Amino acid sequence: MMRTVPPDLPGAQTVDSPLDRALALLLAGEREAALRWSAAAVQQDSSVSSALILTCRLLADAGRTEAAIEGFRLGVKRAIDTGNLPLAVAALSDLRALAVDVASLLDEIASTFCAGSPRLATDAAPPPPPLPQEASFQSLSSFLSGPALLSKATGIIHQASLDYEVLSEFEAPLVSPLPLFSALEKDGLRALIGCFEMFTVPAGSDVIAQGEEGAEAYIVARGELEVRRVTEEGDHVTLARLNNGALFGEMALLSRAPRAASVVACRPSILLVARREALEQVAEKRPDIGIELAAHCRRRMVANLLRTSKLLLAVDAAARPALVERFETCVFEKGDTLIRAGEETAGLHLIASGEVAVVGREEGGESFVIATLPVGETVGEVALILRRKANADVVAVHPTVTLHLPRGQFLGLVREHPAILSGLYLAAVERDDETTSVLDSSTTSVSDDYVLV
Repeated sequence: MMRTVPPDLPGAQTVDSPLDRALALLLAGEREAALRWSAAAVQQDSSVSSALILTCRLLADAGRTEAAIEGFRLGVKRAIDTGNLPLAVAALSDLRALAVDVASLLDEIASTFCAGSPRLATDAAPPPPPLPQEASFQSLSSFLSGPALLSKATGIIHQASLDYEVLSEFEAPLVSPLPLFSALEKDGLRALIGCFEMFTVPAGSDVIAQGEEGAEAYIVARGELEVRRVTEEGDHVTLARLNNGALFGEMALLSRAPRAASVVACRPSILLVARREALEQVAEKRPDIGIELAAHCRRRMVANLLRTSKLLLAVDAAARPALVERFETCVFEKGDTLIRAGEETAGLHLIASGEVAVVGREEGGESFVIATLPVGETVGEVALILRRKANADVVAVHPTVTLHLPRGQFLGLVREHPAILSGLYLAAVERDDETTSVLDSSTTSVSDDYVLV
């Protein structure tokens, strides 16, 4: 079963693996067929934690609870050894469903990946070997079914546990530090990963839909997804591929702006999800988690802006990180006013998430939208550069996050980076001309969808 991959996304897997087949069969309700594929994958390589977990899930559903618990415990340890924290957490979810106390395993995960852990490598650990592809792989015999198949799978799991006991005599392998998670102390990390729940999605499933409001963050425990966006012209653009360990959707934790893109499963995938309410409850008890989550989201916003913002692209690449540190993070709810007409602006806003509208008023007081500005655009530069009061309101169309440079620091910025002043001046003059022209004509031929007041 072959699938083509866009040429601008090198390294993406193009052939489905035996575990893809097993997951697809499980999601289709073909449990015995799924077990033949997943158990054979464990038999061939018992270090593949995703195959262990899937096999044990099927055994648990068939009533082989003892074998399933043995395999899930092994799956946690194998996932830890390969640096796959999300898959280890997914196995914990299965153990909890079997009423197993997972406190010791949760401690082991947190101890391995937390800040200061002796198991964290300074260099990236090598990736695990790829699963064999279907062309070179044989599932268990189709003659195996019912109790015989369950007994065979149980024996495979038990042998995998015995093999691991031999390996456990050697020093535990190092793992790579993970963004966000490895910045937390053990207790904080333990609390954070406890917020995530596991679920499985079939190939083609929309995990996130562009334009919807979201309140969840996701991690890929095992699988592959695509980030896709539909442009204003109706073109479908693939922005990125997400593989094991990828964290996505977390910007919804900082801003409730509509999702900027869709995320679609390319192959059957095991995901973790944490909802805003659960994370907020944990952050309330553990302020260090809230601080690190906010810092992580800011880093992600800045990384996106460094690729798209004309303001930041005008600065030498080496100077951009220090420049961004001058900006303060501001959060606005839908309908909040960033800049008010007739008043001096408090500074420059760089839109990091969400969208704002430049709003004018007719003589009768009715408001209308002059322009809407997306992520990467700036507001406030007209009044700052032309040294006058704002001639229009700027209002958040959705919950919006900006990076704000206070007025008092703006002059120092442009002195250090003259290229910014040049670009902002041209943009300010152009935007001022457009705004003045619209205000003079007092046109109201704007879609009612954008009327905010």
